[in-house]
Amino acid sequence: MLLRFTKMHGLGNDFMVLDLVSQHAHILPKHAKQWGDRHTGIGFDQLLIVEAPSNPDVDFRYRIFNSDGSEVEQCGNGARCFARFVLDKRLTTKRQIRVETKSGVIELDVRNDGQISVNMGAPRLVPADIPFQAPAQANSYLLDVEGREVELAAVSMGNPHAVLRVDDINSAPVHQLGPKIEHHPRFPARVNVGFLQVLDRQRAQLRVWERGAGETQACGTGACAAAVAAISQGWMDSPLLIDLPGGRLSIEWAGPGQPVMMTGPAVRVYEGQVRL
Repeated sequence: MLLRFTKMHGLGNDFMVLDLVSQHAHILPKHAKQWGDRHTGIGFDQLLIVEAPSNPDVDFRYRIFNSDGSEVEQCGNGARCFARFVLDKRLTTKRQIRVETKSGVIELDVRNDGQISVNMGAPRLVPADIPFQAPAQANSYLLDVEGREVELAAVSMGNPHAVLRVDDINSAPVHQLGPKIEHHPRFPARVNVGFLQVLDRQRAQLRVWERGAGETQACGTGACAAAVAAISQGWMDSPLLIDLPGGRLSIEWAGPGQPVMMTGPAVRVYEGQVRL
């Protein structure tokens, strides 16, 4: 059978989006891995699946697969593309959309200027909730990475993140430390790894090694986690701007227990069909 899909991106973090509300198919991890290959498939960081909700209080269900076939809990750039997609496809006329994810409900707001704001919910900072192995909650932790001591923050934005502060984003050891920290035994569900350079109280630069995808052009949950880490440790103030290789996100966070608000663009690239 042929499935219609849309290729989209949020700041260069790219997605294949499938409407399984008006189409019906059973998608397996092997399909995500096959389609995600940039040489023999469509190529993407994540596959986003739009489904009818199982909860009557929400508008849609949102599922996310990495290009290695693993299913993950959350994707911030994907959430903005999700909102743009369901409006473009006339699956809804709402501009404020409630979406069920593997990690809970998120709220999407399509603004008149085309930017999309996402209420990402409150960050989880208790180690067991991230999950991260540590005796107690702290703003930062020391991690032994093959004999090298690394200081990092650990935050969950529905998916686990480690955030390291660096002096120079261009020389940051993203490809050296990223995969080692991703698979570190103290992160039992693996982890996304952000490398943050603080420029001033309101601006920072970020590169992210994403769990199951490698370095990407942008990571929405990674930017949220980096903002939480920076505000918690007194480096930056809300609201703040984070520049990623693919572009800029605006992040607001009022402190523990409060939701993180992320605002940025979402772009449709092309439409296609794929054989299942």
